[in-house]
Parts: sequence; structure tokens; C-alpha cells
Amino acid sequence: MHKRARQAITMAMAGTTLVAGAATAADASVIPQAPSSAPLSRAVPAAQTDTTRPIPADAASLDLASLGTAFNAALRTAYAEMKKAASLPSGVSTATSFWDGETASGKPMRYRTVASPYWPLGTKVRITYKGKSAIGVVEDFGPAEWAVAQHDIPAIVDLSEKMMADLTGVASNTVHVRFQVLKWGKGGVYRRSGTGYDLAMGHR
Repeated sequence: MHKRARQAITMAMAGTTLVAGAATAADASVIPQAPSSAPLSRAVPAAQTDTTRPIPADAASLDLASLGTAFNAALRTAYAEMKKAASLPSGVSTATSFWDGETASGKPMRYRTVASPYWPLGTKVRITYKGKSAIGVVEDFGPAEWAVAQHDIPAIVDLSEKMMADLTGVASNTVHVRFQVLKWGKGGVYRRSGTGYDLAMGHR
């Protein structure tokens, strides 16, 4: 489940706890207190606040209504986040590795740099290999069409050698990985068709 969706659900559950707690507190505040048989050591000042006075019914209702509204809003947010996450591409791809002095985005090559011929520059993607994950950002274009097509599963993503080494232990490598697009970028796209395009876009 998407991280923000999990956070929203946690907030919703916390809201439920607060609603139940508020209701219990409101009920407890109106329960008569049994008189004490012990003698008072001194008189209570007349100006002291009476803490046993029950909470006004309208105030308790207002607090419960506010918490209920917050609970419903948190559930709507969680549903929207889960729906959004489900619409982003994910699957299994071949991943190759590269290291260039310059990138198509103009940014310097770094650990989190990945390349794709189909994803827009700036796209954030999670790459997982044998249970270990890293998050990359599309900052370059590639692999070339011939390189994509030569693998049993199209190679729609190129990882920086540093990320590949971190995930697999070998900098120059070709492996099957699980990818999950987390957020679309707003930059340019190298190709809008070709081998592996449907895989990259999440088309089944």
C-alpha cells in the first residue's frame, strides 16, 4: 500500500480512538460521585472551581461531530491515494546499468540516476531486486531500441552503476527487477512507442 495511504488510514484509526475516548469521558463526567466518609481537614475555598460539573451536552456533541468529520476526511484521502497508486505502472523488467558524464536532464550523474526511453524525465521509480529496493529518478534516456529488444523481458530501465552495485553487488550487470512508478515526471520523453512500451506504461 502506498505510504501516504497508510498514513491517512493511521490518522483515521487515531480519530476513531479519540471519538471513543471522548464519549467515555463525557459519560464519566456525569456519574455522581459517592460522598466520602472521611472528615475534611479544612474547608474548600468558595472560589475553587467545581471539577465535577458535567460537560455541556452541546459541547460534547460538537467535539464528537468534529472528530467524525476528520475521520471521514482521512478515509477519503486514504482511498484517493490507494486509487492513484494503483493507476501507476508496475511490473517486472530487465534492468541494465550505465554511467555517463552527462545526462539528458543536464544534471550530473549520481547514485539515483536512472534512464528510460519511455518514462518522462523527472519520473520517480522504485527498483527492487531480491527484496532490496532503491528509488531512482529518470534523468537520462536509454537503453536504445536494439538493447531493449535483445532481452527475454524488455530492458526498459537503465540503472546507474552505483545503484546496480548496491542492489546486486556488481556495477555492470543485467538482471530482472521489479519496478514501480511512484510519480510521473514533467520532462521530455525519448520515445512513445517500441519494444517494451506497453510494459513501461502498465498496459497489460
